[in-house]
Amino acid sequence: MEEDAVLYANRYIQRLVKELEALSTEKIAEISTVLRHAQQSTKRVYVFGNGGSAATASHMACDFCKNTYEPEQPRLKVISLVDSLARLTAYANDEGYENVFSEQLLSLAEAGDIAIAISCSGNSPNVLKGIQTARQMGLKTIGLTGYEGGELEKMVDICLVAASGSMERIEDIHLVVNHILTGLLRNASHYE
Repeated sequence: MEEDAVLYANRYIQRLVKELEALSTEKIAEISTVLRHAQQSTKRVYVFGNGGSAATASHMACDFCKNTYEPEQPRLKVISLVDSLARLTAYANDEGYENVFSEQLLSLAEAGDIAIAISCSGNSPNVLKGIQTARQMGLKTIGLTGYEGGELEKMVDICLVAASGSMERIEDIHLVVNHILTGLLRNASHYE
C-alpha cells in the first residue's frame, strides 16, 4: 500500500512538472501586462469560478489585493464574485445559478474593467454567461482553463490553458499562475 502511494505521488509530481513546463509564459506575460494596466489606470478586476476554481478566485483576489502592494504604485482593485455568500445565493435563488456572475457584473462592473474567469473544463454555464456579459459591457476578458480549453477559450481576449487531463493538476497550475502574476505585479522579478 505504501509503495502504491509513493508511486502515485511520484507520477503526479512528474506529470505536474511537465504540464507546468508546457505552459505559455508569453500568455502569462500578456495577462500580467493587462493587469498592470488595470492597476495603473485604477480599473477593477473581477474574478470568478465554481468549486475549486471558486477557491482559486478567492485566493487570487486576496493575493492580488494584498501581495501586490508597493508604496510607489497604485493598489490593484480586485473583487472575487464568489466571496459574498449572501449575494451569490440571492442571485442563484432569484435569477438562477447560471446568472450568479453575470448579474453581479451588471451591478458592479464598468467598461474598461477586467473579468478573469476560471473554469477547469472551460464549459461552466454560469462562467460562460459571466464572460458573455463582461464582453457586452466592454470589459477585457481573461480565462484560465484546462483540458482542451472548452468554450471559454473561444470567448475571452486572452486564455491560458493548463493542458492536463487531471482536474487536480489543472487547479494546481492555476494556483501557480496566480502566484507568478502576483509576483510580477509587485515587481518581484527585481528582487528574486
